[in-house]
Amino acid sequence: MNRILVIEDEPNLIRLYERVLSDHHFEVVTAENGEQGLTKLEAVHVDLVITDIMMPDMDGFLFTQLLRQSGYDLPILMITAKASFNDKKRGFRLGADDYMVKPINLEEMLLRVEALLRRAKIAHEEELTVGQTTLNRQELTLRRKEEVLLLRNKEFQLLYKLLSYPNKIFTRQQLMDEIWGLDNPSDERTVDVHIKRLREKLQSNPDFAITTIRGLGYKAVLTDET
Repeated sequence: MNRILVIEDEPNLIRLYERVLSDHHFEVVTAENGEQGLTKLEAVHVDLVITDIMMPDMDGFLFTQLLRQSGYDLPILMITAKASFNDKKRGFRLGADDYMVKPINLEEMLLRVEALLRRAKIAHEEELTVGQTTLNRQELTLRRKEEVLLLRNKEFQLLYKLLSYPNKIFTRQQLMDEIWGLDNPSDERTVDVHIKRLREKLQSNPDFAITTIRGLGYKAVLTDET
């Protein structure tokens, strides 16, 4: 089941979107502005974001900009009353994937959501398999043969990110921004601590290794690439 984050400051619209999306087998989490949206993204995995633009504290434009700057590549659908071409152009340039103007057709919204998920190749995909190891994002588990390991949320997100792009180097700052959030007061040593814990838990796993790139960060290396 794909999880969608809905960011909207009108309670009636939040309830409407949540009901329609839930009826079509999506899991929904909600936020009333961009700041709350960023907080939700730090706590749970999300497959797609539906966001309004005009909101208090942090609007949809700034939310989208910060999300893209921190490396998140999940699809973003903007739904807003701002109908001018310049507003649309700004939204797309900041990183939005699609744009709808209120009042919207809910069936069309569902079609656009499904299309965005397919385009991002994450529709109905909740697992990542590396060798004989399978990671399940909903359960936060790592399974290899008969052994099942439950990971903490940040540990899982960190491992999933590295294994999604084998042999790609991620700096500590990139990992901090995406997994812990832009406003988190922790320093980059937090990443080192979580990598150490992962290595301790996965030292007997033969399918991959987490390699330190001195002065830069980390990458995941598959067994047949070592």
